[in-house]
Amino acid sequence: MMKKLILLFVISFFVKSGFSTEKKDVLQNEAREIGLENVLIKAFSELDFPTYQSREFWNDLPATLRKKYIEDAEEALNYEWPVVKATDYLEIIRSGDRRQSVYAAPRKALMALVMGELVEGAGRFMDQIINGVWYYSEQTWWGWSAHLPAPKGLPDIKKPSIDLGVGEIANILSWTWYLFHEKFDEIHPLISTRLKDEIMYKAIAPYYERDDFWWQGLDGSRHVNNWNPWTNHNMLTAILILEDDWNKKVAGVQKVVKSLDQFVNVYPEDGGCDEGPSYWGRAGASLYQNLDLLKRATGGKFDVYDHPLVKNMGSYIYKAYIHYPYFINFADADATTGSRPQIIYSYGKDIGDPVMQRFGAFLAKQQDWGTGIPGGKIDEQLIQLMLLDEIENAPSENALIRDFWLPDTEVAGARDQAGSSQGFFFAAKGGHNAESHNHNDLGSCVLYFNGKPCLIDIGRETYTAKTFSSRRYEIWTMQSGYHQLPKINGVDQMQGRQYVAANSTFRADAKKAVFSTEISGAYPEDAKVKQWERTYRLDRGKKFTISDRYELSAVGNDPTTLNIITSCEVSKTAEGKLQFEGDGFVLEMKYNSKMLTPEIEFNEVTDAKLSGYWPEGVTRIIFSINNSGLTGRNQLIVTEKK
Repeated sequence: MMKKLILLFVISFFVKSGFSTEKKDVLQNEAREIGLENVLIKAFSELDFPTYQSREFWNDLPATLRKKYIEDAEEALNYEWPVVKATDYLEIIRSGDRRQSVYAAPRKALMALVMGELVEGAGRFMDQIINGVWYYSEQTWWGWSAHLPAPKGLPDIKKPSIDLGVGEIANILSWTWYLFHEKFDEIHPLISTRLKDEIMYKAIAPYYERDDFWWQGLDGSRHVNNWNPWTNHNMLTAILILEDDWNKKVAGVQKVVKSLDQFVNVYPEDGGCDEGPSYWGRAGASLYQNLDLLKRATGGKFDVYDHPLVKNMGSYIYKAYIHYPYFINFADADATTGSRPQIIYSYGKDIGDPVMQRFGAFLAKQQDWGTGIPGGKIDEQLIQLMLLDEIENAPSENALIRDFWLPDTEVAGARDQAGSSQGFFFAAKGGHNAESHNHNDLGSCVLYFNGKPCLIDIGRETYTAKTFSSRRYEIWTMQSGYHQLPKINGVDQMQGRQYVAANSTFRADAKKAVFSTEISGAYPEDAKVKQWERTYRLDRGKKFTISDRYELSAVGNDPTTLNIITSCEVSKTAEGKLQFEGDGFVLEMKYNSKMLTPEIEFNEVTDAKLSGYWPEGVTRIIFSINNSGLTGRNQLIVTEKK
């Protein structure tokens, strides 16, 4: 009986998720078809990347860019490489502080020195680069304290493990070895030898030997997320650069391909990233980095850009775009992001999507492409520098598509008219409450006007140990009561895969766009709700309407309320009317004052992460429903106040 129940649960999980369960194995099939072992490069130097010796490339960079690189390296000339103390690691289990700055500062210094030396080419920064690689060679672990394996608190030098941090540093150090190992050998032969040994021991060897890192997806312990393509790209880079044994190199690359397929196999066919656009930068974008490197490393033979899922994973990023710099920020995603212009441009070019390609060029121009130092690791900066002229001269266009619908992810969005940020834009979601970086937010929405926020998803506070613990949903921003959602008989939505939306639909034409979903399944039995249909309707150029149709099994002692979250200044101007004053606009929300009674609650935002988006705080409007019956309808109508 127990086996039957478990089987039923597993079947239910995948049927309801809307995510693909077919083992497509797109990448492994491609590897077999092209005979990966026969076309893989023998040496990393075969790839078309500029090296330290490519003086013409470095000398031809714009003078302002060269100057900034050198200035940043000069600032790191006297950098004191810090000891990562035992108490720095232990802080994660003592207070929940992740101490990210402890790991970020030396990484930043090393990259500045490497890039400064590449640009200047005079050897002035070489000693300090050596200090940096020796510092990392002496370090017990390159990862982040929040990701330490059990027992938490301190890394075990005898049991090397790989997290995001280890992958990142392995990539940076591998590139540093590749670029400068000959120069290191001129100074002392142990420098490059020690560095290579440490990368092999702390990163590459455990990648070869272990299949139980959850992010690999190879042991079936859990679904993977952005960790998979992000870390795999770093490991692929290190293997291609450092592995001398041909058989091990081929096996390592094939393992990367197999692991990446675990990410692709469970990805929704619509290409939607349930972690949101800012996490797409380490999900779909990191997958593209793997595909790009595999194509380069096989002389162009490894190419899956014509696969529909690969195309959809790319186009998601402009579908989830509102107006620069705002993107739809469901889950833990950021409300604003510059995203990754070069990757968006190159991804769009490779999949033959001109909207995506032009959008990448647009984002690049928004970020003063070519005048500032590119972001990212060494390899990411190199590729951006290689494409400076191409992207600068490429056609660019703001990606303001009229509407989109992701039926598997159950996210939709629409604006008043294509090609313009003027007027209304809304996005809404169904899904389930066990999505990656989940908030309890089934049926919620965001609403923007003239490209600026009105009804918002607050986002998430600065990450601590609590964020990824059993106490996650004690954090206010994770709770449904701080989204555009009802509290039913005093009860909020619950987290877990069994709390799921139903019958999510979207339809759109030239005059309207309508999203509807049934959210009663997101609430526990205590809510006593039989049905709650939430509908968002955009009448293009006219109004935005939030409608509810519900049926309860009982009316409890605690009230049923509707919650509205906004970054605007809210005031009551008349019975049945609220005014929303935003950034350059004024909207009016009409409601039935006989059925709904609003309470305006201001929430100061003090968290450093959230205050970057909502420095003036956020306001929650709590509408009490004045209805003692078991069934009812509510409606909120938003229009521009003229």
